[in-house]
Amino acid sequence: MNHYQSLIIGHICKDKNTDHLGNTVYAAGGAVLYSSAAAYALGHNVGVITKIGKNDGALKNEFLIPQRDVYCITSERTTLMENTYFTADKEKRRSVCAAQGDPISPEDIPTDITADIFHLAGLVVGDYTPDMIPALAAKGNVAVDVQGYLRNVNRTDGGTMYFADWKEKKELLPFITFLKTDAAEAEILTGTADRAAAAKQLAEWGAKEVLITHNSEVLVYANGEILTCPIKARNLSGRTGRGDTTFASYICERLSNTPAQALITATATVSLKMETPGPFKGCRADVENYIAAYYR
Repeated sequence: MNHYQSLIIGHICKDKNTDHLGNTVYAAGGAVLYSSAAAYALGHNVGVITKIGKNDGALKNEFLIPQRDVYCITSERTTLMENTYFTADKEKRRSVCAAQGDPISPEDIPTDITADIFHLAGLVVGDYTPDMIPALAAKGNVAVDVQGYLRNVNRTDGGTMYFADWKEKKELLPFITFLKTDAAEAEILTGTADRAAAAKQLAEWGAKEVLITHNSEVLVYANGEILTCPIKARNLSGRTGRGDTTFASYICERLSNTPAQALITATATVSLKMETPGPFKGCRADVENYIAAYYR
């Protein structure tokens, strides 16, 4: 029996990223890649469930966690994302899902794996079968990045993506211990641009703790209290993966720390990560030094 603090479930993908100057970089991507790297760097025991196309097995090597903890399931295709950024801070972008991996179902999780947290690190609607959240809630705490339930793919125009409200939100939010959105997604879900009000609304609908990312700060609503922590990245060259890094760090830290303690560790981790492209490759000591320098 293998037990993990967090079992991160989602599709690794192939990314084609073009910045505002027209420079293009090809890299492995996906919330599951960035999330697992951050949690592991902080010293947490994490596993990954992912689906990879039959011709892309080498993608497994992109994970920064031990290979024995990466469980790959063969898919008809690998998810392929093409991102075009229009501003230097990468806040404005056009994303195309040129291909999508097969849905992940509860049956894809090996029966000999248990976890404190089952983290759904999805990319687009359809990454999971409809029964995924309730099935996982019967096994442990469920953490959901709501991107995988709001970002839809338009297959009639080559895969452009658009955001739409989550129809089943009031039915499924009560199964969720940790919910992550960004500021725009929170507004889609609740109808308000006030992040604190949106977090409270999502909690009223059933989510136990809510984390909302913004380019200036990270906000958490837990135990009836709003907490915020500023992002202090000195440059934005590693903007991709910001939310994934934050959420994975926060939920794993919450297993042994208060919301306030988990929040500062997660925000420092993502601030440091944003200064370098790719998944976070530092360690806990790096984060602690960053906290000492910029958060005390």
